[in-house]
Amino acid sequence: MNSVGPSLVWFRNDLRVSDNPALSAAIDRGGPVAGLYVLELGGDGGRPLGLAALWKLHGALEALREALDKINVPLILKRGVSAKILPEVAGQIEAEACFWNRRYEPSAIAADKRVMEILKASKIDVRSWNGSLMVEPWQVKTKSGGWFKVFTPFCKAARAAGVDLSPIGVPSVALERRDFPGLGEVLEDWRLIPKSPDWAGGLRANWGHGEEAARSRLSDFLSDGFRGYSEGRNFPAKSNVSGISPYLRFGEISARQTRHAALIAADRANGYLDSDFEVFERELYWRDFSYNLLFHADELPTSNFQAKFDNFPWRSDPSDFDAWSKGNTGYPIVDAGMRQLWETGWMHNRVRMIVASFLTKHLMIDWRQGESWFWDTLIDADAASNPSNWQWVAGSGADAAPYFRIFNPISQGEKFDGSAEYVRRWVPEIATLPNKIIHAPWVASATQLEEAGIQLGNTYPKPIVDHSAARTRALSAYQSIRS
Repeated sequence: MNSVGPSLVWFRNDLRVSDNPALSAAIDRGGPVAGLYVLELGGDGGRPLGLAALWKLHGALEALREALDKINVPLILKRGVSAKILPEVAGQIEAEACFWNRRYEPSAIAADKRVMEILKASKIDVRSWNGSLMVEPWQVKTKSGGWFKVFTPFCKAARAAGVDLSPIGVPSVALERRDFPGLGEVLEDWRLIPKSPDWAGGLRANWGHGEEAARSRLSDFLSDGFRGYSEGRNFPAKSNVSGISPYLRFGEISARQTRHAALIAADRANGYLDSDFEVFERELYWRDFSYNLLFHADELPTSNFQAKFDNFPWRSDPSDFDAWSKGNTGYPIVDAGMRQLWETGWMHNRVRMIVASFLTKHLMIDWRQGESWFWDTLIDADAASNPSNWQWVAGSGADAAPYFRIFNPISQGEKFDGSAEYVRRWVPEIATLPNKIIHAPWVASATQLEEAGIQLGNTYPKPIVDHSAARTRALSAYQSIRS
């Protein structure tokens, strides 16, 4: 019998061993298997990662290497252009096959096609799988054969698509291990971890890396926060959030695995968690919907989905943007969210909507500025979800929030953080104000401010914009482009 030559597995947003169809196929093929991760430069294969995401990537790659070692698969790290590196590495290890899980950003698809053409020209077997989504964009179509631009019918069609959502397990150990010393680069040389200054302390305190950390985070949520998720997820001080998005972002856990674990928990609850599971599953399909939009509308991160917004009178105000980004707007719920983001690399979803609405509607600053800030500071900054969610809030996107939906940061704080536990955690300088006024410190009497040790405009900023005036201004601007 002829021996089976090496297989190369190209890792991207699937940094895990279990439920990894490309890796499993390579091992099932037989022969030695090598993993490859390419830190793509110059925009090759997609948008360059922000600083917070690069920090997360470092830890995810370390964990992946350890997991692959246990199944006899070495991990090769390279920087550069994928269309150059993949053929080079494939030739150096004498690969007969190259497998990967698909990406959906138009630029990444183009890069993958270039690599595929080059490898196939060298008689290398190239195959790809779905390792990221529950349903791929081409699997869900409207009755007329088009693509969905509204989420609810997309979700309904996706649920009815008949796609097998069962995750696959951990692959068997590769029968033969072959190392390639000197071929790859050293992860530490990429300098993804900040040193001077080291701003990642809050990230380290809140996030682990790898499949074990992802499973642990999901298990904690299913045990402690899943019950009541359908309503509790809107309250930032409650435990009804999964915190799984950073792990989904880098594929340390898959959407199928996440859904499957939640389904098991719901089944064991004998119906008590049915509504919670339905809402949780919808959130996973919302992620798929965002990729559906990005796949079909390739300029989603940079251009208005609705062309009429090209005429929107956005304001350019560096001072207001700086106050927003640093959590110094004078609106406690907004400031709490922005400070949580800066310290932990993550923000509660309800608060994300509040701060995005404040930037685009109260300050009327272009959603692309906010999206870019989130891209650099979020560890779960996702190529599809980040721009689609920003456009949804701004009103310029597909299935967008109505133009007249302008979140009142005062009432939003009172409604979803009534005890002010979240605000007190992230805006400690106003922590001693009573609940009834803490979300609007400027209405406090001079005596109340003095007793709380607050000097508005000094120890805590005055509002940078009046809510009523800002709402009127935004409605006028939105009205001007409706036609």
